[in-house]
Amino acid sequence: MSSTLLPLVVTSFILTAVFALSVLPWLLAVNRRLRQQAKTIGFWVKGLIGVAVVALVAGYYFDVNSDASFLAAWGRVYMSLVQIQLSADLFVLVFGVLLTVWPKGAAVALAAFREGIRQPWYWLMIGLAVVLMGAFPFIPYFTFGEDLKMVKGLCYSLTMLVPAFFGVLASGTFVSEEIEGRTAVTLMSKPVSRREFLIGKFVGILMGALSMTLILTWCLLWVVLYKAKEEGRMAGQEQLALDPALVNSMIDSFFPSSSTGDLLKGVGYWVYDAVSSMPQITFSFCQVMVFVAISVSLATRVPMIPNITFCVLIFFLGNLSPIMIQVTRSGGHELVSFVAQVFDTILPGLDLFDPLSSVVRDLPLPAVEFTIFTINTAIYAVIYTVIALLFGLILFEDRDLA
Repeated sequence: MSSTLLPLVVTSFILTAVFALSVLPWLLAVNRRLRQQAKTIGFWVKGLIGVAVVALVAGYYFDVNSDASFLAAWGRVYMSLVQIQLSADLFVLVFGVLLTVWPKGAAVALAAFREGIRQPWYWLMIGLAVVLMGAFPFIPYFTFGEDLKMVKGLCYSLTMLVPAFFGVLASGTFVSEEIEGRTAVTLMSKPVSRREFLIGKFVGILMGALSMTLILTWCLLWVVLYKAKEEGRMAGQEQLALDPALVNSMIDSFFPSSSTGDLLKGVGYWVYDAVSSMPQITFSFCQVMVFVAISVSLATRVPMIPNITFCVLIFFLGNLSPIMIQVTRSGGHELVSFVAQVFDTILPGLDLFDPLSSVVRDLPLPAVEFTIFTINTAIYAVIYTVIALLFGLILFEDRDLA
């Protein structure tokens, strides 16, 4: 028996147990029969035996194929799968807490969330976005060595635009049509207040947009890794931009030159990549949240098509107003400057939510300052979202539902 087999089996057992525990919450939430079985000792004994069998097979497989890059690749794949499970667990946790502290509104939110992810166009939009992301690494950009930044920028743009469009479309479908079709009257008789109805719809649609953002982010990480590896291969450095030195030093301090360390390095690489992408994803999702709030508020008064038109107009004006202010700063265009100032004051500052400015830089931004800026941007987005929802509640308060 190889000297590395036992450590690999133990490591595989721990990793498999963590994966099984990450699967369990959402699986118990969707399967009532499994919830009953989980109350018995036999269920946990079978699960433990299954984890042990998988650990033995995986440990032997890793011992036979002990190449460092191979083990690191498996570590990445493992942690990426764990990320998917933890993302699903997040929704179980959020709705579980909401149903406890806010039962009526949470029921509306959960119904809107389920209705959203069951729509064919929800999965069609995800499918189209994934296909586009998969095509980006193969498009020639003629950027003289900056193709990776172009791929990152395009992928981050998709993680913002597609969930935002889903949120606007869902608002028109789930809010406007229920009000116009008098379905909301039945819901209000439960009784559910107008505030609980509107905020519940907003939360449900926002959670649907968040699920889309998390799926696209997962795909984004793999696309960027593939493009980085291809650029490294062409430059004669296969691991270019793939293996962070910080992760290597941390793992080597505990597992110097070992197969276990190589496997855990892959886990650390994926965690590092996911954490590094969080500021850009936060910017993108803040913009999604603002547009969902605006769309839900508008949906209390206007049908779906005008709602989409208004949101598209706000998107363009919100991005153009800072440019108009810069252009007219020298003077001579008083009317244009006044209009730009009005738009910049009323409309959301979409330039704050642009992830591309931090992607295309040659040097990384200072970590502390960038983190503070990200937090401030998120606070601004929350404040604007609250204001938009308050405006929607005012519009909805005297809307005739009968």
